[in-house]
Formats: sequence, C-alpha cells, structure tokens
Amino acid sequence: MSELRERLKIDMELRGYSPGSIKAYTNNVSNFAKFYNKSPEFLGEKEILNYLHYCITKKKLCECTVNYINSSLKFFYTKTLDRNWNSNKIVRLKEPKRLPSILSPKEVKSIFDVTENLKHKAILMTVYSAGLRVSEVCNLKIKDIDSKNMQILIRQGKGKKDRYSLLSKVNLEVLREYWKRYHPTEYLFSGSGGNGAISHRSVQRMLEKSIKKTGITKKASIHTLRHCFATHLLESGTDICYIQRLLGHTQLNTTTIYLHLRRLDLLNIKSPLDSLLDKKGEQGD
Repeated sequence: MSELRERLKIDMELRGYSPGSIKAYTNNVSNFAKFYNKSPEFLGEKEILNYLHYCITKKKLCECTVNYINSSLKFFYTKTLDRNWNSNKIVRLKEPKRLPSILSPKEVKSIFDVTENLKHKAILMTVYSAGLRVSEVCNLKIKDIDSKNMQILIRQGKGKKDRYSLLSKVNLEVLREYWKRYHPTEYLFSGSGGNGAISHRSVQRMLEKSIKKTGITKKASIHTLRHCFATHLLESGTDICYIQRLLGHTQLNTTTIYLHLRRLDLLNIKSPLDSLLDKKGEQGD
C-alpha cells in the first residue's frame, strides 16, 4: 500500500499531525491490511469490526490501544479514501479511569538525594519544579531559561502551544552549576553525542536508576514527577486555575484529576464515624 501510505502521510501532514502520530497511524493501517493480506482499499466495515474484535479478544490489547487503532482506521477511510464511517456500528471502547501514581514530597526529595550525576539531577529537578512532560524537558534550550523573571519558556508543548512555567531558585542554582561543568551550547540537555536533544528514553532511565536506589516500590515515570508537581502545588494551597496554566491544560477538567490525588490528612476532613464516636464519648463522660 505504498501509494496509499504516501497519501495517508500527506493527509496527516496537511492537518498538522506530528511525525510520531503519522508513523503510528501508518503502522496501524498497515497491520490491518497485513491481517487480511489485502489492500485496505478493498476492505470495509465488516473487516474493520472483525479486526477490532480480534485485537480485543485474541491480542488482548488494552482499551486505549484499540481506540487508537480505531482512530487510525477512521482517519484513513474518511480522509484518505473519502468513505463514510458508521460510528454507531464501529464503536469505541470505554477506557477505565485510573488515578496516576503519586510520590510524597519526602519521596521526591529522596530521588534527588540519591542522584549523584549532576546532569541527571538537573534534568529530574527541572521536570519536577516546572511540571514538564518528558518531551518538553528534552527540547529545552538554554535561551528558554529566563532567570530574570524566574520562569521557563516551554516552546510548542502538547497541542503546539507555548507557555511559561516556574523556575525555582534551587533549580536555577543546580542549572548554573550544571552549565559551568557541561557547557551546553544550544539544547540545555544534549544527547550523548553532544549535538541535538537528549532522548526521551535516556531521561526515563535516569529516573529508573534513582528510584531503584531509593527503594521506592511505587510505579513511577517521568510523567509521575509532573503529576507530583501539580498535586503538591494543590496541597500547598495553589489555585487550580493557576496549576492548569502551568501544566498547559486546555480544559480545566483535565486538571481536576489532581483533586482526587490530594492527601486526605491535609484536608482536615473527618469521617462521620469518627464524629459519631467522639460525640458518644463526650456523652459518656
């Protein structure tokens, strides 16, 4: 499907899709065609439903992955082939809503304490102190650090939006020490070759190595530090609307998930059972 692959690529590029999304969509459509050993041009609704059912029951793919395949096929058939798509028949799976793992401030500090490599520490601190995504910290450039106004410019984050986030005093001190030792030129955190941005996987490995040293058993990733940034700000009394802007969320309801992650002991909310028993104790005295 080389000709169709090129048409799909062009259709996605015209709509501003990222290279990663274009690759993923193309692979999904290609796998669908290979499943039937036919060009997708000669396949239709019946084959799509059968393939999605196969992905669910045989391949045991998660709901999110199956829905992504659904989206890939829908784009291909409606945009590239200009065909109708019956959403009432080709339905999307309901995805489970799971709360992300959160580390306590003490646990986050322990990660920094065991991270001996200065570059690794600077990267992890920057992620946590500004609430960055892994792609955002990898693409930071030296000129994005605004020490005069104590802020970090995140260029073209998710949704191709620029935004500013916090530059903490402690983080700035570590970054200055890092700059004196490593002398980065364009990207703040360059890759092993010295040119270009550091890879996402390299940053993830830094955190994995440090977490192993701490003995923390919670499942955590770079994105966990972003969740911790938002949750810890919320627990300290920061207005959720400000947190939304710092995270770069378009919708406030995306940010409200952090309301569910706050430590209940910090909210001073008392269980009605405790109140009930306390009253009984008072009556007995």
